[in-house]
Parts: sequence; C-alpha cells; structure tokens
Amino acid sequence: MSPDEAHRQARLHFGHAEAIRESYHAESGVPWFENLLRDLRHALRELRHAPGFTLAAVLTIALGIGATTAVFTLIEQALLRPLPVPQPGQLWAIGGSDDCCYSARYAPGEWHFFSDEAYRFFRERNPEFSDLAAFQVGMGNAELAVRHAGAREPIEPRNGQYVSGNYFRTLGVQAWRGRLFHDQDDNEGAPPAAVMSYRTWQQKYGYDPSVVGAAFTINGHAFTIVGIAPPGFFGTRWESKIMPDFWLPLSTEPLIAGPTSRLKDTRTGWLDLIGRLKPEVNHAQLEVRIQAQLHQWLGSHLTDMTPEERALQPRQTVHLMPGGRGVSPDSTDYRSWLILLFAASACVLLVACANLANLLLARGLRNRPQTAIRAALGASRASLAQRALVESLVLSAIGAGAGLAVAWAGAKLILNLAFPASSMTPFDPTPSLPVLLFALGLSVATGLIFGIAPAWSASRTQPIEAIRTGTRTVAGGGTGRTQRMLLLAQTALSLVLVSMAALLGQSLRNMEHRDLGFPTAGLYQVSMDPKLSNYPQERLLPLFNEIEARMRAIPGVADVTAGLGFPPDVGYWSHDIRIAGHPAPLSEDSDTAYWTRVMPGYFAFFHDRIVSGRDFTADDNQGSRPVAVINEAFARRYFPHENPIGRHFGPSPGNYAGLYEIIGVAADFHTDLTPEGPSTQPRYFLPEAQGTTFAEFELENRELWSHDLYGVAILAPHASPGLEEQLRSALTEVDPDLIVYSVESFQDSMAEGFAQQRMILVLSSIFGLAALVLAAVGLYGVTAYSVQQRTGEMGVRMALGANRMQLLRLVLRSALGQSAIGIGIGLPLAILAGRALAGRLYGIVPWNPLILGGASLVLLLTALAAALIPARRAAAVDPMQALRSE
Repeated sequence: MSPDEAHRQARLHFGHAEAIRESYHAESGVPWFENLLRDLRHALRELRHAPGFTLAAVLTIALGIGATTAVFTLIEQALLRPLPVPQPGQLWAIGGSDDCCYSARYAPGEWHFFSDEAYRFFRERNPEFSDLAAFQVGMGNAELAVRHAGAREPIEPRNGQYVSGNYFRTLGVQAWRGRLFHDQDDNEGAPPAAVMSYRTWQQKYGYDPSVVGAAFTINGHAFTIVGIAPPGFFGTRWESKIMPDFWLPLSTEPLIAGPTSRLKDTRTGWLDLIGRLKPEVNHAQLEVRIQAQLHQWLGSHLTDMTPEERALQPRQTVHLMPGGRGVSPDSTDYRSWLILLFAASACVLLVACANLANLLLARGLRNRPQTAIRAALGASRASLAQRALVESLVLSAIGAGAGLAVAWAGAKLILNLAFPASSMTPFDPTPSLPVLLFALGLSVATGLIFGIAPAWSASRTQPIEAIRTGTRTVAGGGTGRTQRMLLLAQTALSLVLVSMAALLGQSLRNMEHRDLGFPTAGLYQVSMDPKLSNYPQERLLPLFNEIEARMRAIPGVADVTAGLGFPPDVGYWSHDIRIAGHPAPLSEDSDTAYWTRVMPGYFAFFHDRIVSGRDFTADDNQGSRPVAVINEAFARRYFPHENPIGRHFGPSPGNYAGLYEIIGVAADFHTDLTPEGPSTQPRYFLPEAQGTTFAEFELENRELWSHDLYGVAILAPHASPGLEEQLRSALTEVDPDLIVYSVESFQDSMAEGFAQQRMILVLSSIFGLAALVLAAVGLYGVTAYSVQQRTGEMGVRMALGANRMQLLRLVLRSALGQSAIGIGIGLPLAILAGRALAGRLYGIVPWNPLILGGASLVLLLTALAAALIPARRAAAVDPMQALRSE
C-alpha cells in the first residue's frame, strides 16, 4: 500500500471512530443548544482539517458577497442615504426635482424651480414650515474666480452656490468654524459674505484658522469668509464634479452676475425650495394650498406672459416632495448605471452560490461513509441535516467577513474609477450599518439556501452505506443531477456577464474611434473662461485675436481658432427657432436647434467644413448685418428642397424670424451618440464679432454669455515636446489673470468624456472574469469528483482495451457537453441582457453574433482548461489499482 493510500485509510478509520463517539451522544437527551455548540465545534475542526476546501469556499463566498455589497454600498449612499443633517425626514421640497437646469418661462407645466420673488411669496404664506429656504439649481452653479484679497497668488476657479440667508438654519447645519449665514446676510446692501466648504478649507488652505474672517476677492469683489461648513456637508444637491466650494447669499448674485443677473427676474425659475415642516402637518392638504398659491402668484403676472403662457396658466401644477435625501441631477444617470452594476454583481453572487453548493455537495458525498455510520448508530435525520447546515453557515460567516474587506476595496475601486479626483465625491467606501446588515442577511441567506441541498443529501443517507468501503462513494442520481444543474446555471450566467462586458467594450471602442468628420491627430484644446477675469464685452474680440496671434507664433503650430464649443460638444445652447416665411410649428419641440459662437476660420480649421456659401470673415462685425452658418442637418430639416443661402431665421418668438441671414452651410460634425451610431442635430453658428439685443431676459442673457468663448483649438501636427507648457506661457503673456482650466490634446479631452463608460466596462470585465473563474472551479470540481466516482469504470475500460487517449476524450466530451448545454441556455439570457443595455450601446446591436460567438468560445476554452487536469488524471489511472479498489 502506498503512503498516500495508508494516510487516506487512517483518516477514514479515524472519521469512523469519531462518528461512532459523537453519534453515541447525539440522541442522549442533551439540550438542543449543546448539540448546536457541538456541531459548531465539529464544523470548525473539520474546516481546519480541510484547508483547500475551506479556502475555495471562503473565497467563493467573499467574492460573491463582496461584489454585491460593494455595489450596494454605493446604491445606499447615492440613492438611499439621507442628507447629513438633523432629522432629514422633516425636510420637504416644493416642486423638488432632479432636473438639471432652470426654467425660463411662466408655463413649464409642472413647476420645479422658482424665481426669488416666487420663493418669498411661498415663504410668507406657509407657516407650516418652520423655515423655508432657497438654493441655486444644479448645472447652474456660480463660476467663481477666487484669491486672498491683496495677494499676488494666481486666481483660482471655484464653484459657488447662491443660497438664502436661512439655508443652513433650515437644514440644521452648524458651522465647523466661525458662523454660517444669518437672514441679515441676505439683505440687499449687506456686506458681501461667504461660507467655505470644509473640503476646500482642508485641501487648499490646510486647515488655516485665519481663513475665517479673512477678506477674499471673488470675481473682483471683496467678500469676507464668515465660516467653514462641517465635514461631509456638500449642500442639498451633489453633482459629481461641481459641488460648491463656497456658498454665497442670494443678495450677492447681481454683484457676481452683473448684467446677466436673475435675482430680479420673475420669469426665470433658478431656485430650488426646501423647508422643514412642523410636526402634525398634513402633507396632502398643504400641497393643495400651495397649488392654489401658485395660481395666485401666476395671476399677478398675467400681463408679463405671452399669449401661449396665459392659455396654459390654469393647467400649471406643483407638488410637495420629500427632501430628506436632497436632489441630484446626476441621480437618474447614476441610478441606471448602479442598477446595471447591481444586476451584474448579483449574477456573480449567483455563480458563487452555485459554486458553493457544488463544493458542499461534493464534500457531503466524500463524507458520506461517516454520515452513514452516524445514521446506523441512531442519529436522526434532523441531527444529520443540522450538522451539514451548521457547517454551511460557518463557512458563510467566515466568507462574509472576508466579503466585507472585498466590498470596501471594491467600493473604493469604483469611486476611484468614477471620480478620479476622489475628494470631489461625498461617497465613503466604508460600509454603513444598513450595508453591514445587508451583508449579514446575504451571508445567512447564502448559508441557508445553498446548504439545504447538502443537508438534505446528508439526511437521506442510508445506514447500509456504512458497510461499503473503497474509493467509490455511493451517490444518488439526484445529487449528480443537482450538481449538473448548478453547473449549467453557472455557465449560463457566466456567458451573460462575459457577453455584457464584450458589448460594453466594443461600444466604448466605437465611441472612442468614431469618425468626427475631421482628423484629430495633432489637435490640442485650451479650456478657459474670460468671464471670470471680468473682461467687458468690448474687450473680448481683441483678447481672442491676441491669443490667436501669440499661439500662431509658437514653433510647430499650424493653425489656431477659438469658439464657444468644439467637437464633440459643438452645440452649446439650444433654442426654439422660427424660419422667415414658414408658419409657426404645431409643436415647439419639433423646431429646436443647437447653436454656438465662433471666430473666423473655425470651419477651415476643422478640415474645410464649408460645403456651400462661405465662412465668417473679419467683415462680419458689429457694423454689418447679422449672419449665421448652418450645418447640413439644419438645411435638411428646414430647407429640404431649396437653397438655404440667403434665407433668414431667428430664435423664438416669431418676431425674430428674420434676424440671421444664412451665408454658409457646413458639413455635419458626427458628435451625437446614439445606440445606432453617430447622428446629427440641427445646429447653427454665429460670429464672435457680432451681437444683438433681445427684449426677452433669457435670450439676452445667453447672448451676453455666448461672447465669452470657452476654448481655443490648436493644430500642431509637428510640434516639439513641451507644447502644452508653451501654450500656457503664451496665455500668461496675454493676461496672467486669465482663468485657464486645462491644456490637453483632443484625444485626452474626448477620453475624459468616457470615464463613466470606462468604469462600467472595467467593473463588468472584473465581474465577468470572476464568473469565469468561479465557473471553471465549479466545472473542475464536478469533473474531478465524477472521475473519482468512475475510477473503477476507468479501470474496467482500460482492462478491456481502451487507451489513455480514449479515456481523455471521454472525460473532456462529458465536461464540454455540459458547458455547451449551459451556453445554449445562456445565449437567450445574454440577448435579453444586451437588449436591457441597448440604450447604453453605441454602434453595436445587442445580439451581435461575433460578440456572442466570442463569449461562447471563451466559455468553452475555460471549460476545456478546467476539465483538462481531471481528464489527464483519469487517463493516468492504473487499471490494476482501480480494479483492486473495487
């Protein structure tokens, strides 16, 4: 007898003796909890004696629970966590919404945002609120240029948010240092004050206590920093990369915004309203009263409304919404991605659970002789099942502990992928109490659900099996079928995850390498904001002319142009437009076009885009007629059967239909991302040197804002190293106080726009790889166990003339056949998963045969690799030894 066989026999006899000793006490009438403690000690001892099985099982559980818990951590924080304020359940928002942008009319349908006048109207008439506060809506945060008053340090761009004087008091937030706003800070003519965020105080000023009370210059105006907000407070709206660095009183908005101020405009809704309700207030009754108050306020502005707005006024609505979690323009997008990730992690969990069940079944079958002895000596079925369940629960508990570590690391990885500047997010990868309870419940459920099959198998063990010995273990057909079904489920779910990762990967590649209509090699982009440097409008054109001249003088620079937006974000704003000579549309949404403002030479820079007519020239200035260049999509929609050159159009309302004369048509930029591929929207372009005056407040604001061109594009195909630093130096020479956000290549600029898609791809790939590994381990375990069970059969086959290659093919055929069936089951599921992703895919269909075929091939190769070792072991069986063991 070999040493390995002797060791195995010794362990077997020891196990039999242990079974006899423990079964003697199993039904001796001891309290149930003593039996439970005995089973617990036995489980720990057995797991310690089987380190390979224990490690595989714990890692399986940790991976499944950790992945799911990591995603749930972010779901809990992004979608479920309340604001870090006292009693957030008392906060309610009037018209609360996660929409991103403000409204510029009296008839938005359902009201979400309000003017300052409307805010004060509601505040005065609703005593049910102990306090009602207002804050600036998202995607419109104040852009600030900040530095210490009198300091020579460079001006830094910062994000600000306007809030009412009672904002912090309404939320119940206390200052970390200094004080927060009082009502008096929001009075017209009050000394300008600001509150700094804790994050900005920490990162920029190193916790310097002298910041509180210090004078700062914000957009050229003197402000006093009166206090520091507490750690972890990011306001009532969070928006990934534009959370407030400073909070400013509403009364200071005209000081910062100048002629584009919205404070006194009653038409523009730019404020969210949130209040703290008093106890015992009936929300439904209050909502009805606020609805009536809205119509009362609208009735006082009938003379300011257009005829269309007056007709719609009786149908305007407003709702009272829970405000305890605040609002976020990012939440809708993040919600869909987080749900996708949660579904993928749940698939990994199911694969892990199936793998765990297979491991437990195989272990139960290996220990069946001992179980049979216990049954023969009088152990009840309940006690046999309890022992198996206890072992499963112990494994789940250990795996859950490891899973929390995986969850923390996974959540941190997701945050680093989603927010490269990790300090810009309010998320914390540390699992909260609800997440810990979730992980605990998940681990207990895993242990119970997937320990039932082994426990049931143990309880069905027959005493007659105690007298059977040898390497062959008697197993019922039901157990084998259960293992095969679990293996099929693993393979099917793994195919879903692998195909999903492949679809997302191909979609991202399509987005990154799509044809924009011009070559991007050697292109660079400077992002800046002259508005923050307080440039008056009359100095903007000379500024851009000087910037272009300085940059053209840099060696290697072939061309330069400036504009409000560049591909892939060509259209900066949108307007409902009217065409001279065309009737007004029945639907406003059907006549929307994007627009931007550019310098002469813009279209020539981007590969000679003009296809008919002409480009802008220096003669298109304030003294000449207003002109525009449209794109081909604009011409196709509004002038399908006629030449658009010389025709006129303008923004809605109709009295501006003849404002701009079309002088050219430019080829479309393929910038819009759709599931089918690149598409185009109607767009038009206006020259920087021309401007007009609008009576409508919002049109006039956009007209003023549009002259602050936010970018300069540089073509330098043969530039020497250090070009980016030379570009920055050129801008500094023009004006050292000019706010410059970035200088980067077009490829890098475009890549930043795909950060979220890349994060999802990386995580989906990790989940797919984890599922592949788990499926391979499961197939290996089932195949290895099958080979062990059929050792005698292998010996008989070899004794009857079968060679080793035939045995190898026999095992591989069985393993690959099961995988092929699993793939067949998984293909429809993968197509359904692809359909669920359809809105996120670009240039690829969810049922792409190459993707599905490639994923299936990967699964088959993984199955082949997993089955190869057991197959080689079967081919190496000594026929005499196999027959002797029988």
